[in-house]
Formats: sequence, C-alpha cells, structure tokens
Amino acid sequence: MSVPDDLLGRREIDSPEAMEELGRRLGAALQPGDLVVLTGPLGAGKTTLTRGIGEGLGVRGPVQSPTFVIARTHPSLVGGAPLVHVDAYRLGSAAELEDLDIDLPGSVVVVEWGRGMVEGLVDSWWEIELDREWHGRGVDTACGTYSRATLDLDADTPRLVTITRHP
Repeated sequence: MSVPDDLLGRREIDSPEAMEELGRRLGAALQPGDLVVLTGPLGAGKTTLTRGIGEGLGVRGPVQSPTFVIARTHPSLVGGAPLVHVDAYRLGSAAELEDLDIDLPGSVVVVEWGRGMVEGLVDSWWEIELDREWHGRGVDTACGTYSRATLDLDADTPRLVTITRHP
C-alpha cells in the first residue's frame, strides 16, 4: 500500500497549517485505488486534512466539506488520480455508500465519518483518527461533552492524529 511507514502511528498536530502539511505528504503518496477513512469529532480537522491531501494529489479545488452533497469529485490537474471526497455522516449503511457508484479503483477516495462502512467495499484501506482537546481540557464528542474549548471549533488546539492500515 502507498502510505510510507514513517507516516503510520500517532502524532500531535499543533495547527491547521500542520494538518494541511500532513495531508500534502499523504496526498503525494496516495495512489489510485487507495481509500482513506477519516474518523473524529466535529471540528477535529477532517476537511483540513483532506484539503492538504488534495494539494498533494494536485487536484482542482477548493476542497470543502461535502456535507450537503454527500460526495464531491476533484479532477487531477497533473494527470493523476481524481480525489473523491465523501461525507458519510448522513448515510445509513455501507449499501448507501456503495450506491454512490464511486470509481474506487481509479480514484483516491477519502470518506469522512466512514468507519464501519467500507469493510465490504475494498480489501484494505487507511484509517486516520483525529481527536481534538485531548489534553484534559474538554472533549468535543459531537454528542454532548462541552467545555469552553468546544465553543470555538476552529481553535488552534492540538490534534492527536493516528494513521493505521486495515486490515
């Protein structure tokens, strides 16, 4: 698989710029057929990371959250694979993700909120888990744990990013 071993594992990302840089490094390594699942609470940096992946791939932007359109395709500007950016938050099942008829072998596909939905689509994928506010200053779970820090989802607080291969 295409992501270099030095990008695997856990790291702290201290700014949106550093998150985009990580995305650029990932994007430069990803190849057609690669599937990346992004998991993390609201405001953790999933779209910021994907923006960097798009830059690393050399695709047409801007890369924005596909929340209201479910999936957005960004064609390559450099003759490479397109980026398909999917927001699976409103999808109810893996079957609905499959119904999007994404060109998995010919694209680099990034699925936000896709944990538990991609297992039947491909044999292997990358999972990137992003956590925010993990130093005991409050956790934004998007389900109800609130603190002062969760009021500003764009705050420059550190993120903990874990990159793994599946299976």
